[in-house]
Amino acid sequence: MSQIYIKARLQGHVGILELSNPGKYNALPQAGWLSVRPKLNQLIGDGARAIIVKGDGDHFCAGADISEFDTVRKNAETARIYEASNVEAFTHLRNCQVPTIASIKGYCLGGGFGLAAACDLRVASLDAKFAVPAAKLGLGYPVEAMADIVGAIGSQNAKRMLYTADSFTTDTMLSMGFLIEAVPAEKVEEHSHLLADKISNLAPLTHRATKTTVAAIASGDWQHAKFHSDATFESADYAEGRKAFKERRKAEFQGR
Repeated sequence: MSQIYIKARLQGHVGILELSNPGKYNALPQAGWLSVRPKLNQLIGDGARAIIVKGDGDHFCAGADISEFDTVRKNAETARIYEASNVEAFTHLRNCQVPTIASIKGYCLGGGFGLAAACDLRVASLDAKFAVPAAKLGLGYPVEAMADIVGAIGSQNAKRMLYTADSFTTDTMLSMGFLIEAVPAEKVEEHSHLLADKISNLAPLTHRATKTTVAAIASGDWQHAKFHSDATFESADYAEGRKAFKERRKAEFQGR
C-alpha cells in the first residue's frame, strides 16, 4: 500500500493540509509534491473557507526528499520534470482561492520554506529553523518559488538566504516580515486555528477579492482584480453584511 504524503481534512469551514513523512521530517518525495494540487482542490470542494498547511508531528517540512534525487533529479531532463511538480505545488497553493496559513514548527527548509512562502500568512514556533540550502547541493531554485520568497522577505533577504545557505531563527524571520506571529511550539496549532476560524467566519468573496487584489499589485494585472472587487457589490453576502450591520448582529455569510 503506497504512503499518503499529503493528508486533507475539514474542520468546520477550515481545511487542514498536512504534509506527512514524519520519518524524514516531512520531506516530500515527488509523489508528495504531485499530491498538493488534488488535495487542495478536495478541500475547496468540501467547502473550506481557509486552509491551514502544517506538518505531521514536530516539524513543518524539511523540503524535498533528497534520497530519490539520483533517480528523479539525476540530470537536466529529469530535473525539469521534477521541478515542474514543485512548481505545480507552489502555484496552486499561491493561487488557492481561499486564505492559506502556514503553521510552522521545527524544520522549515528548502521546498518546505517554498510552501510556507506560497501561503498568505505564517505562524511559527519560537524554536523553528528556516533555511534554503540549495547552494549546498549545487542546484538552482525554481523562479516561481523564488518569486514567493522575494515577495515574502524582499530581494536582499532572499539573496542572503540563498547565497549563504545559512539556517535562520524565528526571531530573524520575524524581523524579515516572513512571520506574523511566533509562539511556543505547543501553541502553534491553537493560534493557527484561531486565526483560520476568524477568517472563515468573515465574507469569503471579500477574501477572494483581497487576495486577487494583493497579487495584482505585485504583478501589475489590475484589471483581473477589479472584476473580483466589483463582483462583491452584486453578492448576497454584501446584502447580508449591510442588513446585519443595521440589525446589530453577526452576519451569516454564504460565499455567494
